[in-house]
Amino acid sequence: MSDAKIEKKHKLQDLLLKSDAAVSVVVVLLGFLFGTIIILCVGRNPGNMYKSFFQSLTGLYTDKRGNLVWNIRYVGEWLAVSMPYILCGLCMAFAARAGLFNIGGEGQYVVGMTAAQVVAIYFFQIPGLHWFVAIVAAILAGAVWGGIVGFLKAKYEVSEVVATIMLNYVALYLSRIICMAIPGSSTYKTPNYPETALLRWSFLEKLTRGSTLNIGLFFVILAVFVYWLLMEKTKLGFSLRATGFNKDAARYAGIPVVSSIVISMAISGAFAGLAGGTVALGSFKYGRVISGQDNYGFMGIAVALVGNNTALGTALAGLLFGLLHASQPLMQSRQIPKEITFIIQGLIVVFIALREGLRIFLKWRKKKASQKAAVSIEEKNNQSANN
Repeated sequence: MSDAKIEKKHKLQDLLLKSDAAVSVVVVLLGFLFGTIIILCVGRNPGNMYKSFFQSLTGLYTDKRGNLVWNIRYVGEWLAVSMPYILCGLCMAFAARAGLFNIGGEGQYVVGMTAAQVVAIYFFQIPGLHWFVAIVAAILAGAVWGGIVGFLKAKYEVSEVVATIMLNYVALYLSRIICMAIPGSSTYKTPNYPETALLRWSFLEKLTRGSTLNIGLFFVILAVFVYWLLMEKTKLGFSLRATGFNKDAARYAGIPVVSSIVISMAISGAFAGLAGGTVALGSFKYGRVISGQDNYGFMGIAVALVGNNTALGTALAGLLFGLLHASQPLMQSRQIPKEITFIIQGLIVVFIALREGLRIFLKWRKKKASQKAAVSIEEKNNQSANN
């Protein structure tokens, strides 16, 4: 191997050792690689999978006559599906930056959805104000649900993992009780919302040719900006990050650790509550009486891991997971099992979990290479001395 190739190899290893973003990119590529291999093993054409991804991403596809067609509706659906992934990813990421593991994003999502549905049905039908109040209610409900866990953790040292898992079930069945108590509800849906409660915007619907993309998109963009601003540019964000790095050192530095934990879990829950509100009012015209989890909260854990708990990284990871979701019907129409997307998601999470193992392996390889180079130099010096 030439010196130039060896130098490039060492630079790549150094990049993977230092950059979480580089590792995430490699992990995603590995997930797609193994997905491709699996499709080949079941006798299908992996090119059809990538055609489906490209169609969702750009709206471009080739019709039966071989003509190139552009339908922006596919892009709108991709963005609409990605919104709850991004918000629930921010939920998990915010808590993680504060040293907490919020596995209760699903419960916080459910209470936010339920609050939005109740306000949508019962609040005054005032255009502009109706849906706004419903979204605020969703955010507050998620914040309260997350804040409860933060208080238990800070005050009584209750594990946030156990508390959030249990509260997920409480949220699910409490939501069913509340929604089924609404007059006119069945076992699976409530009465339709008034038009004033919907997040639909005719301009976006026309622009994306009837997709479900709605003004929740602007809430998501705002949420990503708020996350970045709070965590990276404010004194509060510094306090939360310091608490996450080392609680004892933060307490010694005068940071109120108890309130930091409560605040971080409340803000974390607010992101998930917003996700529930946008799904409830943007994707449906009626309230749902859910019998199981939507799993956005749980997928948010994977989104945050792939995005390295950063604002931009989490947004990009949410778009990736949304792309996998939105492409499923297109894949099935091309004879590719939609379950392949779940396999890719699972592999990405597994590889992300092995990130530290990869770094340990690369450090070992680098150490071995350094030792080998040192031995080689020593041998050359000995030969020169003998000559």
